[in-house]
Amino acid sequence: MSASELDAALREQLPSLRRFARWLARDPHAADDLVQSALERAIVGWSGRRDEQALRPWLFAIVYRQFLDGQRRSQRYAGLLSRLGIGAPDSQPSAERELLARSTLEAMRQLPVEQRSLLLWISVEGLSYQEVADILEVPIGTVMSRLSRARQALRRLSDGEIVAPALRLLK
Repeated sequence: MSASELDAALREQLPSLRRFARWLARDPHAADDLVQSALERAIVGWSGRRDEQALRPWLFAIVYRQFLDGQRRSQRYAGLLSRLGIGAPDSQPSAERELLARSTLEAMRQLPVEQRSLLLWISVEGLSYQEVADILEVPIGTVMSRLSRARQALRRLSDGEIVAPALRLLK
């Protein structure tokens, strides 16, 4: 499909995408932003598409994923603000929760970069195991086992254990 054909196909889908985005976002300005970012992603990702016939469902999926990503991002941001004491005044963290959060952050800093990245992608950024597997270009089972080891190391560090990297003896 040429660039002009893609442009025409995307323009044809605009009313449906806007309607769907307005239903999701419940705000016309946010819906327009959502459609714009989804179209940008679609144009950038078009070269990797294999099925040109499934344009409409693909666009709806992009809008939906963009919306969910935005929701997750805003929830993480609101959580961060509340932990920093900027949120609602009645939701101040207790000293125990504050100490636990600080010790977890310190334990995260001590983890190797690979383990820290896995934990951040899965637990903080909300990526799926498959998305992380695609990023690292490894099988999903490898991601799951590495994540399990990272969580175990984080638990040990949070409990105050000194964790030395496991060394293998090579003959």
